[in-house]
Amino acid sequence: MSSSAPVRSGYHHGDLRNALIRSAAELAQAGGPSSVTIRAAARAVGVTPTAAYRHFAGHEELLEAVKTRAMALLTASVNEALDRLDPVGDPAERGLSRLAAIGRGYFAFALAEPGLFRTAFTGDLPPMPAVAESGPFGKLIEAIDDLAACGYLPPQRRPMAEFAAWASVHGLAMLHLDGPLSAAPREARELALERTIEIIAEGLGGAALTERMREVLRRVARG
Repeated sequence: MSSSAPVRSGYHHGDLRNALIRSAAELAQAGGPSSVTIRAAARAVGVTPTAAYRHFAGHEELLEAVKTRAMALLTASVNEALDRLDPVGDPAERGLSRLAAIGRGYFAFALAEPGLFRTAFTGDLPPMPAVAESGPFGKLIEAIDDLAACGYLPPQRRPMAEFAAWASVHGLAMLHLDGPLSAAPREARELALERTIEIIAEGLGGAALTERMREVLRRVARG
């Protein structure tokens, strides 16, 4: 996956706020959320902390702006994976392909940009209605709704299905970033994602996947 790295932090007169956000995003990219401070961002841009405080009341406000930027980049990674999908006629296969692509884009961003991924989820998260409207999670809800609409996902399995899918891929990403899978070779990482998506798909439908559906999921999960 080729993630969209933050732009370098030079700025033109009148654009200091955005320059500080870009600098802070670079700090988060390199060192995670704990590296984002007003002083460090100001230093990177070449201004005094006093000048930076005219645009941000404090560290927390700057970090919130970086979280928004990090989430936008995560959304872009998911959209990139969705855009690579081939047209599929069967509604169930189309929904499963979208499900796999969302998981692929999410997982790929986490591994490629761990600092920004951690930053996107640091601190207090917005209330659930706002999360549901956010890029990656909103795309996931749409894919699962499509699977329900075409009859693949039985009505009794629809409630909270998006949370089960989200928790599975997010948890897998964290096991690779901060857990016992951090030293796993690439082949093992790819297989773990492939199997996670396959198990999610089977759990949603409540029945064994056809070989064709398994192949569709594997192809998308491998990117």
